Parts: sequence; C-alpha cells; structure tokens
Amino acid sequence: DPQRRSYLTAELLSGEPPALIIADGLVPPSQLFDACDRDGHPLLRSGLQSARLIDLTRIQLSKSLAPTTSTHGVFMDVLGIGVLISGESGLGKSELALELITRGHGLVADDVVDFARIAPDTVEGKCPELLRNLLEVRGLGLLDIKAIFGETAVRRKLRLRLIVQLVRRSAIDEYERLPLEALQEEVLGLPIRKVVIPVAAGRNLAVLVEAAVRNTVLQMRGLDTVKAFMDRQQAAMRASEENDSKT
Repeated sequence: DPQRRSYLTAELLSGEPPALIIADGLVPPSQLFDACDRDGHPLLRSGLQSARLIDLTRIQLSKSLAPTTSTHGVFMDVLGIGVLISGESGLGKSELALELITRGHGLVADDVVDFARIAPDTVEGKCPELLRNLLEVRGLGLLDIKAIFGETAVRRKLRLRLIVQLVRRSAIDEYERLPLEALQEEVLGLPIRKVVIPVAAGRNLAVLVEAAVRNTVLQMRGLDTVKAFMDRQQAAMRASEENDSKT
C-alpha cells in the first residue's frame, strides 16, 4: 500500500546510498522517483538480472576503489607471466625489455608502472596513459613499440607474478648464491616472488629472465628445484652413512 511503500522508500534512502540501480529492466515506483529527485540520489536502471548486475558492479567497484601505487621499472609479459624488471638507473632495464620484445614477449609499461590490488590475491599492473606503448632506450630516445613491432608486442594490463631485480656485480655479495628460501617482495601488502640477477658484461639477461619465468611457473605447479636437490643430497648422505656402517 502507498503508506508502506513510502516508509520503505524512506528506510532505503536513510543510509545515504551513492546511487540506486533498478535491475531486470523494472520501472521504479513514483515514490522512489520523487524521493531520489528531492534528495539528489542518482537513480539508474539496467536490463541485467539482479545477480549478474551485482557481480559486475562489485568487480567494477573493487577495481575503482582498489589500493594503488606507482613503481619505477619495466613491466613485461614474459611467457604469459607479468614480470617487473627493477633496479637502479643505468643497468639496462629498457635495453633488456627491448631484447625481450624482439624475442616475442610483450611490453606493458616502461619507467612508471601503476599497480592496483584488485583482489585479495591479485596485484594488477598497467601503464599510465601518457606513456602507453612507449619505451625509452638510451641513445635511441622514445620508441613506439606498437608502431614498430605491431599490436602483439604490447599489453594493456597484466597480473604481477614475478619481480626481477637487476643489481651490479659488486652488490651481489648481499644475496645468497643458492638461497634456501625463495625471495619475496611485498607490493601493496601482497608477497610477490623475486629473483636477483647480477649484471655483468657478456651475460645474456634475456635468457636469464626467461629461465627465471619458467622456473617460477614450475614453482607455481609445486616443483621446487632447490628442495628437490636438498632431498637428493640428504638421501645420498644417508646412503653413504649406511655404507660406512656396513664396512
């Protein structure tokens, strides 16, 4: 009845919702029209079913309101894995990215990468609009990767899965040669796998990055090479001890 409808409309608007969306293509009652017009609430209508509309709205809101940060580095698509190449200036990050592009991989962002935590277990990276499709290489200037290599050489956005940090050879002593535990770095509160690659003359960094990505894929599938080697070593030590005891 009209009295009950007016009461429910007032209750609905008492929480000061930013907007109201009517699903299933239904026409809202006149009381709701008048109340929204009086209080300045946007009133929208969609032909989608309510469950589908709620799902899409939740996804869109999570992306729009997600925590964000900007990071210096080059963000690449290597074998379908989002890889952030980081390190101090002058180590050849952009040159490495260019070589990876020539090997068939894709560029997401150069110099500045915008990251957003769009889900509890997902950090997504994309390029600022001003720098989209551009790669700066010392001596060559700005390169339009999309125009030079084609549409398949660039990506709009990608999930961050691996951080590759380039370091000078003199700084490698700070890191273990064979770390017993995988390195990680937090991005927006989410731990991301990390590898450290020393830069030196003659090293093929593109091949090393591809190998790091392939190894990361194996780790995601539960295959840990370091752990398998340690188990093999312990088995060999036990066998040696048993042989010594028998002799």
